[in-house]
Amino acid sequence: MSNINFKRFARIASPLLGLFLFGFSIWAIANELRQYHYLEIVRSLQAIPKDYLRLALVLTILNYLMLTGYDALAVQYIRHPLSYPKTALAAVISYAVSNSIGFALLTGSAIRYRFYSNWKLSAIEIGNIIAFCNLSFWLGLFAAGGLVFVLEPLTIPTLLRLPFASVHPIGVIFLLAVVAYLVWNIVGRRSIRIGKLVVPHLPARLSLAQIFVTSFDWALAGGVLYALLLSSIPLSYPGFFGIYMLAQIAALISNVPGGLGVFETVILLLLSPSVSSATLFGALLAYRGIYYFLPLGVAVLLLGIYELHRRFTNKSASS
Repeated sequence: MSNINFKRFARIASPLLGLFLFGFSIWAIANELRQYHYLEIVRSLQAIPKDYLRLALVLTILNYLMLTGYDALAVQYIRHPLSYPKTALAAVISYAVSNSIGFALLTGSAIRYRFYSNWKLSAIEIGNIIAFCNLSFWLGLFAAGGLVFVLEPLTIPTLLRLPFASVHPIGVIFLLAVVAYLVWNIVGRRSIRIGKLVVPHLPARLSLAQIFVTSFDWALAGGVLYALLLSSIPLSYPGFFGIYMLAQIAALISNVPGGLGVFETVILLLLSPSVSSATLFGALLAYRGIYYFLPLGVAVLLLGIYELHRRFTNKSASS
């Protein structure tokens, strides 16, 4: 198959795969829901202890504070002086929007470009920040996912049709990629270009901070859902976190906005033997509300305030 035909096939296959996974997820969820009256799910949602809801909210706040580290480190990488409140604002809004809407490369990048261009960064500098943040996202996934997949090698559901029976080989591959990245940053001297992708060369301290911040981000995100299931789940957090990471990977490769349906399906497949489906649906609804929709509402509010303040400032300067 020629390179042009392969690219054309990839453009067609990717949306079709996303559509298939979304359709399958809706079918799987509807099939499970048939066993329950909607009031059972409402009661499961109401049954989550208030203290656990508060804990989930606190972990969400901590998680978004950790997300601000992506942009703070990116600004260090490009060596452009910019205050933390500015980078934090750009990070929180871009991640809150891209987490809920999906298509992070498009939505998050557009928001970052809007902010950083207003703050007089060049197009090249903004591109480097976006590349750094995207790379950091995957490094965190590889580091956190790799560690838990090696320590807690859960069985992969056959419905996911992955070439492995267990996540253990995936964990080994992920960790090798992270180690190779760290070694290259220590002994290498220049960036690496892989096709259109440029992997930046970082000082060792910065690359270690990058992996720590992004791994902790994933751990906190998983903790939000775990907190909502504390009253009913028999698993330890590491055992649950492996399931959470596998569900997130499935959601990411599905191309479905926000992983809606795909994430829930994998959680359901792997946890329903030990936790009732009604309880799971209640916790997942609460998780969507606390981790996705609440930050999205805050982000829209912050963006509106920022745009109004900027417009008022520009009018005052021109008058």
